[in-house]
Amino acid sequence: MKRILPILALGLLAVPALAKDAPDVKLQDAEQVLAAAVSAPDGGIPRDLLAKAECVGVFPDVKKAAFVVGGEWGRGVFTCRESDGTMGAPAFFTMGGGSVGWQWGGQEADLVLLIMNTDGVSHLLQDNFTISGEAAAVAGPVGRSAKAATDAQLHAQILSWSRSKGVFLGASLAGHVIKPDKKQNEKVYGKPVTARELLVEHGVSTPDVARSFVDKTTEYTRRES
Repeated sequence: MKRILPILALGLLAVPALAKDAPDVKLQDAEQVLAAAVSAPDGGIPRDLLAKAECVGVFPDVKKAAFVVGGEWGRGVFTCRESDGTMGAPAFFTMGGGSVGWQWGGQEADLVLLIMNTDGVSHLLQDNFTISGEAAAVAGPVGRSAKAATDAQLHAQILSWSRSKGVFLGASLAGHVIKPDKKQNEKVYGKPVTARELLVEHGVSTPDVARSFVDKTTEYTRRES
């Protein structure tokens, strides 16, 4: 019995985590995170960078927790721009990264990534994309516009931000691995579908469960004609 109780406790703790990773909940959370990112008066993601982005990725509630060996893990969603400027059907991804050290306790943070050009999109579509080297995720600037951005930020393939306790800051994600979440994508679309089909080929319609997220992302990333 003493051995069973801890196992039951861990199982009960896992139930809320599984619920938060359900596709509909993840999409709702991603929409809320993005809304907060653009509505923060002086500390949000610059709208002109959103307008330049080819893809937008949102990873709500990425966990950072461990004892002895630490790391991050989370699920999120990307949507990429179609030829008419609107954002297309989303694809689900997982993110993982590790660090070794004496750590105790846990943290959660929301992550937002902007893929700024076609080279960045190509890296994203790899089966296991490690953020590093030429495809490093540069910490993005915050504020009403990107005028204060550095040259490195303006020429980066990927810009990234994190939000913890309501505050958005530029985030460095070196060494993190991003890969398509094939099970979640199949669950949402009812059939096996690749990230390339969703994000680049745009051969799949946006499902009803993702319509609000895609419409809002289109609104936030709209380019002036």
